[in-house]
Amino acid sequence: MSHLEIAADVLVLGGGPAGTWAALAAAREGARVVLADKGYCGTSGPTASGGNNLWNVPPGPARERSVQARFEDGGRLSEPAWMYRVLEETHRRVDELAGAGYRFPSGDDGREVRTSLQGPEYMRRMRRRVHRAGVTILDHGPALELLTTGDGIVSGAAGLQRQNGYAPWSVRAGAVVVATGGCAFLSGSFGTNVDTGDGLLMAAEVGASFSGMEFSTAYALAPAWSGHTKGLMMQFATYYDSDGRTLGDGGFSARGAAMAHLAAGRPVYARLDRARPDIRAAMRTSQPNYFLPLDKAGIDPFTQKYPVRAVLEGTVRGTGGIRVAGTDCASDVPGLFVAGDAATRELVTGGRSGGGSHNGAWAISSGTWAGAGAARFARGRPVPDGVRGAGAAGLRGPSARRQASRSIVGLVQEHTLPLRRSYRRSATSLQDSVTALDEAWSGAADLLGGTERELLQARSAAAMLAVARWATHSALARTETRGMHVRTDLPDTDPAQTRRLLSGGLGEVWVRPEHGTAEARTVAS
Repeated sequence: MSHLEIAADVLVLGGGPAGTWAALAAAREGARVVLADKGYCGTSGPTASGGNNLWNVPPGPARERSVQARFEDGGRLSEPAWMYRVLEETHRRVDELAGAGYRFPSGDDGREVRTSLQGPEYMRRMRRRVHRAGVTILDHGPALELLTTGDGIVSGAAGLQRQNGYAPWSVRAGAVVVATGGCAFLSGSFGTNVDTGDGLLMAAEVGASFSGMEFSTAYALAPAWSGHTKGLMMQFATYYDSDGRTLGDGGFSARGAAMAHLAAGRPVYARLDRARPDIRAAMRTSQPNYFLPLDKAGIDPFTQKYPVRAVLEGTVRGTGGIRVAGTDCASDVPGLFVAGDAATRELVTGGRSGGGSHNGAWAISSGTWAGAGAARFARGRPVPDGVRGAGAAGLRGPSARRQASRSIVGLVQEHTLPLRRSYRRSATSLQDSVTALDEAWSGAADLLGGTERELLQARSAAAMLAVARWATHSALARTETRGMHVRTDLPDTDPAQTRRLLSGGLGEVWVRPEHGTAEARTVAS
């Protein structure tokens, strides 16, 4: 095994849409770029596994209405100026993507419809574009920790080469973009097995703060034996209870009724009977992975009912993430830039899920801004020689206990995945979770560790535990119901709490209101 050591101007962690757009933007600024992916860049992650809608509204009245609607729906926590920026940047980059050969479908009028992306083809093209831009790609190279200089500037990262006997790698760089995705707590949602919050833990270890972590309760409906959470399909669904009675009025508007039924412990069934016969073939073509497990079970979802379950997608479809401190997506730690689901999306979606649509647009735009910003930051400093690792939990432990990793993951899932924990919250349940998760963290650094292979499990377990703590502490601090954050003991929205909450810390978690957001909202409204 050989230790791979590289010097670069910009290091991008993550090979999904945000990471690949960041790598392209940095390379265009003339930077030497390395991209390290936990999996194989272009195939891992939720986008590559299926695709998504895209918040791509052309200039005009429709854009104005879309921004205002999201501002209100998100609990007035977003920033319209950022929303317009995202729409404008996304519009430009989608034009660029089409010019690079991506083929969008045509509508009835013959014009291309650029409001959705086929994940496998999209990410295949993005990998090719990154490679042609001269970016060095480290596939199957998960990062374990960030590297910093003595003055605290983030200056690279270190990780392991899974395809080279878990040999270590390190990249010294002038700046780092964290685009590692969010945290779905290993819920089984398709494509999110790599989304265990690793980048958020690494950012916290260098002092970064977070925003919107209470909005981490995004659930999606999937066939009971599948993890395919393609919400677009469910606009054509009618939901039924076990006696065959319909729940709600069907489509997206009936989702709440279906979720409430599941939260009460009662089974729910779906049938895609609202889809016209002439579009059913197109639905299969656009999302074949959704239909595969149903076909294997011998179920025609357009004519037969099938059981569904609620799958937590956490901060992947939620809102919370690393705080964005500048228009170039710089974090509040020098040298560290953030993009995609690793970053907060409150600026764009407020307290509501960005789904695939808004989050997809955010990945493109934030990736572009973060990559360019990192390149400009790196241009002003030489690649540092003296760096040190900033990681702790799961890396420095004295013993190798794989069982400890599994037990911590199990504890985290017990306090995050069930609907009774995250879909509906109360002070009692949240305090119970805070106590259990904090106690687990107090021993995490000592209990986790081991061989190189086991370090990956240890870091993922520690990251999931850290994300769960920030989420539950923030949820306990938001003493109201707003957006996807629902408190059964406090069902009303409190106008005095129309502010974003920041959080952070490892040994002790802290939560506080973000200074200045009230003034920003007043101007926006």
